[in-house]
Amino acid sequence: MTRDRSLDIAVTGVCGRFPGSSDLADWWEALVEGRVLTTRYDMQRLRASGVSRALLDDPDFVPVHGHLADADRFDNTLFRVSPREAEMMDPQHRLMLECAWAALEDAGRSPLDTALTTGVYASASGSGYLRAMVAGGGLDPMTLEDAVHGNEPDFMASLISYKLNLTGPAIAVQTACSSSLVAVHTAVQALLNGECDQALVVGAGVAYPQAGHLHVPGGIHSASGACRPFDEHADGVVAGSGVACVVLRRLEDALADGVEPYGVVLGTAVNNDGSAKAGYYAPSVGGQEAVIRAALEAADVDGASIGYLETHGTGTRVGDPIEWSAASSALRAAGAAPGQVAVGALKANTGHMDNAAGLAGLIKALFVVREGVVPPVAGFTRLNPLLDTEDSPLYVPADAAPWSGPEPRRAGVSSFGVGGTNAHVLVEAPPAPTPRSEEQSEHEAGHLALLSAADGEALTRSAERLGRHLAAHSPAPADVTRTLATGRAALPERLAVVGRTTAELAERLATGAAAVRGRGPEAGPAPLVLAFPGQGSQYPGMALPFARALPGFAEALSDCLGAFEPGLAGELERPLHDPGFPKDGLAQTRLAQPALFAVGYAVAAALRGLGLVPGAVIGHSLGEITAACVAGVLELPDAARFVTLRGRAMQDCPEGAMLSLGCDEDTALELLAACGLPLEIAAVNSTDATVVAGTREAVEEFDARLTGRVATHRLRTERAFHSSLIEPAVPLLAAELSRTTVHPPALPWATDDGRLVLPGTEVRPDSFAAAARDTVYFARALDSVARHLPRAVVVEAGPGRTLSALAEAADLTAVPLAAGRAARPEDVLTALGTLWTMGQPLDTARVCDRGRPVRLPGYPFAGPRRIAPEAVLRQDAARRVVEADPAAALPESAAPGGQPASPAPLDVPAKVAGLWAELLGHGEFAADADFFALGGDSLLVTRLARRLGAELGIRVPIRDLLLARTLGRQTEVVTALAARAAAPGAAEAG
Repeated sequence: MTRDRSLDIAVTGVCGRFPGSSDLADWWEALVEGRVLTTRYDMQRLRASGVSRALLDDPDFVPVHGHLADADRFDNTLFRVSPREAEMMDPQHRLMLECAWAALEDAGRSPLDTALTTGVYASASGSGYLRAMVAGGGLDPMTLEDAVHGNEPDFMASLISYKLNLTGPAIAVQTACSSSLVAVHTAVQALLNGECDQALVVGAGVAYPQAGHLHVPGGIHSASGACRPFDEHADGVVAGSGVACVVLRRLEDALADGVEPYGVVLGTAVNNDGSAKAGYYAPSVGGQEAVIRAALEAADVDGASIGYLETHGTGTRVGDPIEWSAASSALRAAGAAPGQVAVGALKANTGHMDNAAGLAGLIKALFVVREGVVPPVAGFTRLNPLLDTEDSPLYVPADAAPWSGPEPRRAGVSSFGVGGTNAHVLVEAPPAPTPRSEEQSEHEAGHLALLSAADGEALTRSAERLGRHLAAHSPAPADVTRTLATGRAALPERLAVVGRTTAELAERLATGAAAVRGRGPEAGPAPLVLAFPGQGSQYPGMALPFARALPGFAEALSDCLGAFEPGLAGELERPLHDPGFPKDGLAQTRLAQPALFAVGYAVAAALRGLGLVPGAVIGHSLGEITAACVAGVLELPDAARFVTLRGRAMQDCPEGAMLSLGCDEDTALELLAACGLPLEIAAVNSTDATVVAGTREAVEEFDARLTGRVATHRLRTERAFHSSLIEPAVPLLAAELSRTTVHPPALPWATDDGRLVLPGTEVRPDSFAAAARDTVYFARALDSVARHLPRAVVVEAGPGRTLSALAEAADLTAVPLAAGRAARPEDVLTALGTLWTMGQPLDTARVCDRGRPVRLPGYPFAGPRRIAPEAVLRQDAARRVVEADPAAALPESAAPGGQPASPAPLDVPAKVAGLWAELLGHGEFAADADFFALGGDSLLVTRLARRLGAELGIRVPIRDLLLARTLGRQTEVVTALAARAAAPGAAEAG
């Protein structure tokens, strides 16, 4: 029967910071190779870390730990955290922030995206960092309050939500070692209940200092410094530091967004052992078996479908047999065949990462079912003879092997916490990706890759790393740009590159060639001014770069052409889109003006659709009409009709010519006066650009006379616009305008007489007729814009870059969209990227909407080292911090006796009774008083054993005290041990 998949949960994003690995790919390779990733520290390194000599000289100290490199680094600038605040934060919380960010990026979601309601489910180990600060004695009451908020687990989930603006539930989950897998269960329930659309589950277990552990005879920590789960040489666990994070979504939602999951969570379960076990710290076969059965039921799968089990796997004498027995029983009863299920034990590689262990195990299991490879249990030699192997579905792989279990590939993950909170999760390999076509049109504009970071160095690192990744893996370029556009936050430092292929993008990112860099202003984006060019900038095919690269342009152009007479609209199609159309044909005013108007109008509409809303508009000559239409002064049908008439009327005027002079207006007037030719000032564009107009003969003669005196340039036009030769058109234009309704502008509109017409100002219709004849004072119009919007960015909304050059001459920032006749679609994309690097609110999802999310390198975290002065370990603080960690001494119910060290004092009974009083808080005890009935537990027994050993100079096995229970019997045990230690030859016998 087909499973109901409506309750399945996709794992869409993953991040892990694990011992001995630079990244997850390196980590997975190490697991497949069966490498042990823990570190055995040398004494010099430990002393440099602040570990006391007394601790290092302790014979029970084992200097082995799953070391997490750079655990003290933090990119505080990215998270808007001051250096001092960063110092006061537990490194666990800091790394959880970074991992949460990275996991969301890996999931293809911007960490600052609020489109989905995202919940946070977080867990962290007890804060050794806070204990170090307290032990150092340097915290005043106010600083202590800051330290509590930066280190206690109550605040970590809400801190992540606050820093990333996540509005779903923010819940700290604390169940000791099983915390992060319990958090997965909690998050899954929240998703199924509709409490959030996306869940971020993050767990941390980072020791401070990372130094090793004190071995306690009978405790859970390894005396050898090697964790060997299910092995005949297993002698306990080794601690490790790590941080793990996953992003969860409902499977149907993830697939609808095109996300390829790491795997699918089929079902989860959580329970507690209750009191049916030897003690609070002891594991329970019944509880562990029940939680696996419950997860199978929740997933609606049977044991026969499971091929892998990532165990809790601590490598302890008691824990391993109990876990093996419970898992064997549960899976066998659910239909698993003997020897069907491969066992995994991540702690053999990395050590026990405490509150992050369950989540780390889940990530490993996801890699197993996704890759179809079963790694070995690191260091495994031969099965522990205490394990019941008869008909067991479990086996321990000694070497990496391809998946040989049932299909689809399914795995279980177990995590058990001190106190008996058990969690089990069942996962399945991800669905097969949807087939896609890799065909790309030969007319494709290219691909715009956008990167950002909190600082320039991080941006450079990010670009170089991404370039290397693209060169090595060659994902589809559309997928790359889509992922960067929608799955990354837009941070202040920005970079944009355009490439037609992945190889081009890779090369330009890695080298910085052809990349545009900028920084978004802290005050917000600068006002945008759209500048519309006039006649002379047109060329055949000028719509093509926009149509191919500017989303929404083609639709807007079609709408605009629909406002023209059908015959003219049809006549404009070819010159707009065919570069082979005759240039002389488009030079005709009757075609040039409607064509330029249509392109400018469509560009403005497309930019607005991309979020680039102008704060003002300006136009040169014909462009003034386009600007007026965009500003709402003229409605589109009226503007199209007027531009049509204007083009025809001017076409019917006498022929003429126009000449641009490289001088200011006064110099031009002097030159005109000196020559006596019938020429007029047509436009004053800047202090060194003035245009004169008149008959062709007059312009040619004037140009010849100026040779060597002033730079000149003939404009591409057959009419003398803005001169007396255009006067025959003015009455026709005025008559048309008398029947046209004009409106006050909806945004500032700079007119060619140099004024800035503000919103709400009345506009005279006949002003458009007069403007056809009057001089264009574009320089004054730019000055008006600059005074009103001093930070403005001018975007030339049409072909060419003439207006951009004029804007730059007026000390305004300018960006041409298609600079010149050789403009390509890539130029338009580069211009859009340039605007984005300036902080403009470009809708990047619309610009880069052709691909689907893929896995790409995320933020290149490399922050400075941040350790509070109060947390620097001094004198014997390190010993107090390590000994204050309950996990350092958790007992099990079996351990061999220790080696005696020195003779005991004579009054053993008084010493035992005194320590009972200190640890239990009672006064006098009878000989038959029961340690556990008085409130003691196995943790207190461990402390009792260590204190007796230290003060009497002997080793006291925890097992012996657990069995003795009463004051009288424990006193007898300790007295006998002391006597044995004092006997002649005892030292040699040890």
